[in-house]
Amino acid sequence: MSTSRAQNIAVIGAGIAGAACARALTLAGHSVNVFDKSRGPGGRLATRRFEWLDPQGQACTTRLDHGAVGITARSALFQNFIDQARQAGWLVEWVPTLPAGSLPLGAGGRLHVPVPDMPALCRHLLEGSTTTWSFAVDSLHRSTLGWQLHGMGARPSAAFDAVVLALPPAQSAPLLYQHRSDWARHATVAPMQPCWTLMGVARAPAENPESGLGWDLARPPSGPLDWVLRNDARPGRARVPGQAHWVAHARAGWSRRHLEQPAEWVRQQMQAAMAETLGRDVDWHHCVVHRWRFALPQAHRVGPSESCWWDAAQGLGVCGDFLGGAGVEGAWLSGQSLSAALLSRASGAAGAPTAFARRETAYEAAYETEHRAARRLAA
Repeated sequence: MSTSRAQNIAVIGAGIAGAACARALTLAGHSVNVFDKSRGPGGRLATRRFEWLDPQGQACTTRLDHGAVGITARSALFQNFIDQARQAGWLVEWVPTLPAGSLPLGAGGRLHVPVPDMPALCRHLLEGSTTTWSFAVDSLHRSTLGWQLHGMGARPSAAFDAVVLALPPAQSAPLLYQHRSDWARHATVAPMQPCWTLMGVARAPAENPESGLGWDLARPPSGPLDWVLRNDARPGRARVPGQAHWVAHARAGWSRRHLEQPAEWVRQQMQAAMAETLGRDVDWHHCVVHRWRFALPQAHRVGPSESCWWDAAQGLGVCGDFLGGAGVEGAWLSGQSLSAALLSRASGAAGAPTAFARRETAYEAAYETEHRAARRLAA
């Protein structure tokens, strides 16, 4: 792929990795088309809107952030992005109050939260890109005309000079298999941790610090729950008198053990764990759960090594937190790394990380059984 002229580039996946990559390519003068199977951007920077009836039978609408808890920075590069996003009004700093006995928050006790909702950050990054929502890409085909994306019984009218996959690895693998089978093998077995998330609206208790309820966020040291937070204590979120807006994320191990349990069973178990954490029963008005199959990569690493894959000869790239490291920062760094590789062609035509050669034999044995599972999970 030549970068001497403006390119027509497809980015599949509108989470933070895809949005960061698309932003850099758009600013460099390329035409970027972003596709996502969801109805909007954000990925795990997610906010859900749902309707429910209060005890008086009145219809209510609530928005709860059920994905990433917040954004922190460890690298100078990402800290610079956070500073710029704060100056632009995209992010607001949040220093939540923690209860006694909670595990520490880290990052100096500070988080950064997009406003007015979590997907807002990706919406800003995608300004200038063409977006197509509710489009699940089933396969990629490459010809002399370029790349064509097939899905939902149709294909985009345009042919693309390059394609970027910014998806969970199990969803990338089926799309990669015909074009980079080594990448597909690696993506198939890349471990990702699941997470069950509970979100709901309850009757607000009296705000009495002595009862352990005068706090915004808790990290229980034991039990099924990893994070518990008052969503309406976050910056830019509405606080409704008489209501408490709760979000709780289960630990990865607990979520993995109960990944295929019915949602109703999971909801009851997490509600019981919430009551234990709060030290009282919760009077729920409305409560649901969401299953994140691919919440976080198992290995927490943020750095330049193998932070993306880029095949310059084919014009094919992959980015995501499973390469860049856990969290919003890792996904953003991976997207930035891929955009830089695409623009500079520094990765060369082969584009394969050196570790692939060492891993081929191990991945070959696992691939045939794991590939079928990846196809099911990607559906």
